[in-house]
Amino acid sequence: MNAGSNRLSDETSPYLLQHADNPVHWQPWDDAALAAAREQDKPILLSIGYSACHWCHVMAHESFEDPETAALMNERLVNIKVDREERPDLDKVYQTAFQLMNRRGGGWPLTLFLTPDDLAPFFAGTYFPREPRYGMADFKTVLRQVTDAFHDRRDEIDRHAGALREALGQVHAPEQTGHANAGVIEAAQQALDAQYDAANGGFGAAPKFPRPGALELFLESGDKTLSAHALHSLQCMGNGGLFDQIGGGFCRYSVDARWAIPHFEKMLYDNGALLRLYARAARMTGEDRFRQVAAMTAQWLMDTMQSPEGGFYSSLDADSDGGEGRYYLWTCEQLQALLSGDEYTLASERFGLDGTPNFEGRWHLNVHVDVATLAVRRGESAATVTATLAAIGEKLHAARAERTAPARDDKILTAWNGIAIRGMAAAGRYLNEPRWIDSAMRALDFVRAELWHDARLLATYKDGRARFSGYLDDYAFMAMACVQLLQARWRSEDLTFARELVEAMLRHFEDTDSGGFWFVADDHEALLDRPRSFADESMAAGNGMAAQALIELGHLLGEPRYLDAASRTLDAAVAALGHVPEAMCSSLVALRRQLAPRPHVIVRGEHAVLRDWMDTIGARGPCAQPVYAIANDAGPLPDLLAACEPRESGGVAYVCTGTECTAPMTSVEDVLALLIASAR
Repeated sequence: MNAGSNRLSDETSPYLLQHADNPVHWQPWDDAALAAAREQDKPILLSIGYSACHWCHVMAHESFEDPETAALMNERLVNIKVDREERPDLDKVYQTAFQLMNRRGGGWPLTLFLTPDDLAPFFAGTYFPREPRYGMADFKTVLRQVTDAFHDRRDEIDRHAGALREALGQVHAPEQTGHANAGVIEAAQQALDAQYDAANGGFGAAPKFPRPGALELFLESGDKTLSAHALHSLQCMGNGGLFDQIGGGFCRYSVDARWAIPHFEKMLYDNGALLRLYARAARMTGEDRFRQVAAMTAQWLMDTMQSPEGGFYSSLDADSDGGEGRYYLWTCEQLQALLSGDEYTLASERFGLDGTPNFEGRWHLNVHVDVATLAVRRGESAATVTATLAAIGEKLHAARAERTAPARDDKILTAWNGIAIRGMAAAGRYLNEPRWIDSAMRALDFVRAELWHDARLLATYKDGRARFSGYLDDYAFMAMACVQLLQARWRSEDLTFARELVEAMLRHFEDTDSGGFWFVADDHEALLDRPRSFADESMAAGNGMAAQALIELGHLLGEPRYLDAASRTLDAAVAALGHVPEAMCSSLVALRRQLAPRPHVIVRGEHAVLRDWMDTIGARGPCAQPVYAIANDAGPLPDLLAACEPRESGGVAYVCTGTECTAPMTSVEDVLALLIASAR
């Protein structure tokens, strides 16, 4: 490799920097790389991945670090490497192209060969092995055959590229078929109920993902059976290996149906969403285990994932010490050396260590016996067993900290921070943990200071550099984070920020002809296609979260423009809702709140009075009830909130449904009675 030929060393993405020393002449996706492909008339090899991706690492080691393979790539191609977390716009476009070309879902690493003129793919795959296996040709053979075809059959390739571009446009073409109604919510719940795993919780078979959107839909259904399904799923996931029983936090997914063995990467967005659900479950049921899982997850987020500046990092790798999951695994001999005899006996019962190790000759810890059963067996109180388990956990956590930790992707993504802020704020409010609310506030302040410029969001930050124009998810998730934080601890500047986010979203992303929102702004760089989606994937869909934010703020402020935009968004989703409603839980939660608005409470008073009211409503009111405690010294308030005036002394509440509010209520007991009655 010639000095300076690999251009990734100036990038901020940890994933791209992992490839900066490859012999491949990698370039980032930018004007210079695209111009080079056109000038040299070479096809582009576009490789999309992310730093916590196991098979991305495998392909890098097998092929991109191999001088012979790199020489072939450098000779025949312009090679572009993209971090899908920094550039979800490119990932969405080219994952969709892969699906159209291959009639199946894609994945990572995503490997595409693009024409240099219009950037349309003419061949696409995911992982390619170094040697022929898994029914696939080796990567070097693929490179030769594809690049030969590009030069020998150029006219045919150009025709196919044009047809693909046209097909992509049809995928995202608006399809308006009517107005959203409650029937699609029922259809989705029935479909999800049919997929529910009664034995193990969750939905479907292996590999098994936590699907927080579906669990939220069940918890908000008002149906006792569906709520029980959600709580059972949370219990099974929290006791399984998906959850890190020693250090807290959830892995990406389980490779088995019982949640025992995960794919060991940990993503910020999963943990932010699940934290909110576990805290809500703890508030609903009073069960200590839900609270414990929430507390361990929140602590992991603050200790491991929150930067000194306040923002949250992106992910932890699955691998360490050259193997997947090694950071988390134990032998019985290791445990016996760390624990007393009685502690080991308890740990063995708790984690079921009397059989065959469950992962590559070692144990990945799963909870097999609950505290109440252990207490009965041992003739001890539950409090004593809990204290002993905590001591065991501290010893194992300290010992594990001496190991080589998984690599951390320390870029800060705006959208993912929105999910984490919302989770920390909600959990802090539900479980009365001010430290978690403090953490959420620090993160939001960081986003406002570093990623909000000229009334627009940027998508990513690392090492003092904020980059890339924000996407729909950045605005929608951050607006919902503001709404949740306002309920946890009112700051008028957070309401102002939420309004600015929503106004920018409406101005630059809304499809004013057909409703809903595009994924990229109106002034974004030209792509092969302008993506839009209503379906939830690993995260909630931006359109679903935009609708939720517009409804919450529309009701809070009495702003009909926001409510109308939410209605247009849900109507634009009708066609997709009719096909696969169970894949659109974020939109369905928004639809439920549009059709049957939740009462929200505005409480005014001095700070001490507000604390008393919030404690009472939080302890005895319906779970997840929106309550905004606004101190008398909060300053001028906008719109509908301005009418919610404080009293000269004591507290006063206004219970608002939709955009209509009750007369002032000065008794917290009367407020509770009204809320409980409306929840029935």
